Amino acid sequence: MRLVSLIPLYMALALGANTALAADPATIEALREDSMKRLIVHKEPKEAKTIEFQLEDDGGVGTLEDFRGKYLLVNFWATWCAPCRVEMPQIAELQEEFGGEKFQVLTLATGRNNPAGIKKFFAENGIDNLPRHQDPRQAAAREFGIVALPITVILNPEGQEIARMIGDAEWNSESAKAIISALVNGAS
Repeated sequence: MRLVSLIPLYMALALGANTALAADPATIEALREDSMKRLIVHKEPKEAKTIEFQLEDDGGVGTLEDFRGKYLLVNFWATWCAPCRVEMPQIAELQEEFGGEKFQVLTLATGRNNPAGIKKFFAENGIDNLPRHQDPRQAAAREFGIVALPITVILNPEGQEIARMIGDAEWNSESAKAIISALVNGAS
């Protein structure tokens, strides 16, 4: 009887071990290929800054706290940034494949970006699964040390930065999908 009462404890420990393994920097580094080799994987998670951003279509203010409990891919971009425009449909593919309870893409158009221009760009590229949030005064970008675009930051479910891509990448590549899958589903 005592053994049966310990099953939930052992299950919780096992699930916790899988989560820790999923975020293991060496596991993620081993999955990097091609353009994803430029993904900087932190040896230890870094505390992310508390930021606020404008929700799409002037819907109020959002924060990273709104996404706690899931892996978050935060993409800082702009409508005038050519590499940003190339990778956005690829990032939408990640959201399509992995988005849900464990993973979310958060796009932040930083600086001067016309909301109508963002909407038009998304419509022209068939992107209907990503948010059109904005950082018009670049306050969030400054807090994250964004000095060029695009930059993509990956946060763990605790809201800590675990990786960063400076510049564009092939976010729909097998390597990128393997990295997100390892985070979301646990590495084995």
